[in-house]
Amino acid sequence: MALGLGLAIALSPMAGVSMAQSVPPSFADLVEKFSPAVVDITTSSIVAAESGGQMQVPPGSPFEKFFKDFNEQNGVSPDQPMEKSEALGSGYIISADGYIVTNNHVIDGADEIQVETFGRKTLTARLIGKDEKTDVALLKVDSPDPLPFVTFGDSDKMRVGDWVVAMGNPLGQGFSVSAGIVSARGRELSGTYDDFLQTDAAINKGNSGGPLFNVNGEVIGMNTAILSPSGGSIGIGFAMASNVVSKVVDQLKQYGETRRGWLGVRIQDVSQDVADAMGITEAKGALVTDVPDGPGKDAGIVSGDVIVTFNGMDVADSKSLVRAVADAPIGEIVKVVVLRQGKSVELDVKLGRREEAEANSDGAGQKSGTPAEPQTSVLLGMTLQPYTDEMAADLGLQPGEKGLVVMNVDVASEAYTKGLRQGDLITEAGQQKVQTLKDIQDRVADAKDAGRKSLLLLVRTQGEPRFVALSLE
Repeated sequence: MALGLGLAIALSPMAGVSMAQSVPPSFADLVEKFSPAVVDITTSSIVAAESGGQMQVPPGSPFEKFFKDFNEQNGVSPDQPMEKSEALGSGYIISADGYIVTNNHVIDGADEIQVETFGRKTLTARLIGKDEKTDVALLKVDSPDPLPFVTFGDSDKMRVGDWVVAMGNPLGQGFSVSAGIVSARGRELSGTYDDFLQTDAAINKGNSGGPLFNVNGEVIGMNTAILSPSGGSIGIGFAMASNVVSKVVDQLKQYGETRRGWLGVRIQDVSQDVADAMGITEAKGALVTDVPDGPGKDAGIVSGDVIVTFNGMDVADSKSLVRAVADAPIGEIVKVVVLRQGKSVELDVKLGRREEAEANSDGAGQKSGTPAEPQTSVLLGMTLQPYTDEMAADLGLQPGEKGLVVMNVDVASEAYTKGLRQGDLITEAGQQKVQTLKDIQDRVADAKDAGRKSLLLLVRTQGEPRFVALSLE
């Protein structure tokens, strides 16, 4: 849908360059055309009451056993009162036959989901599928008549400064519209697959699950969260990018669940100091910190590899790899190119399914003994001691691990600044295994002899691995 153009502001920040920004005189046409596809969502569930309101069932009543069995099946004390809880949110219709998209947190735990259309028609919705990782849920309503719907746009085309319009049901007040711009892109909150558009369009409680439109009336985001010390809008809202939402919706519609690819490696970004320590010219790619049993290990990926290409796509950082793997076909072989000891290595990986891997994960570790060596050494600002199985419980590690335990860290050292702390386990130095104090001393000497200015360490904190580069000067 084309909107009329308003004031054109010509700017000339550089000689010979002219830029123009179109300012819409009104969003009324867009609102009028696409608001019928925006819905209010009301959910209800039976929860334990904090106090009062308990239904009294006379002793010997035929309902006495029914209520007792019901409460016990749902983990509620027979004496605990119950009450009905309701929640409000927003959503949007994406097909004439009644598929509706909203946030998972809007409908999570609901016993009943009611959808109210723009025309004040109330329909009962059923849950088709949900994805907690992206906070997306797909609902379905049945209607005798075709429903108005909206379509997804390409969120990757949105630029900081582009106009956007948010629609929904803020604070339970009914349909409402706010407008603003994209104030930032690629925001991450807490999810593995986060890709949020940040906007200053007013978003409040109840807007969750509603659409964020571009000026063409395409959904380029789903309003999901706000950043606010008070709980109200302060001009920092987040909408999950449509290119994430649409892929999840397609899977939920087809399978009722998500089916993401799984490479089976732990990774981190390649910082400049890590790149220097590894002798890599550019700080890009995804650095492999651990390779448990899985597709990556089967294909020959090892800790210390830097994944630079996945399935024909250049890997900029760990986040881009995570998203690429998730979107890749399960069970098919993909090409993975890694940098290993300065050389390019191409591997064929048959991807697994992430959901199955997570369900089957038991965290089991290998068991083998490591001789105890009581001596310590101070190196790179740390007091180090060889690891023994007796330390496993205190460090959150599995018996059989090998490496050097950080017993103390000088607070004035670079090691402290980069987050190394007492109890960390160093398992590699210079991309070689270390078990004894001599091992790490030799790695320091080797790095200096090779003219390296820093040494790359593989460190485990409570079992979680990461690479840290420490200066040798």
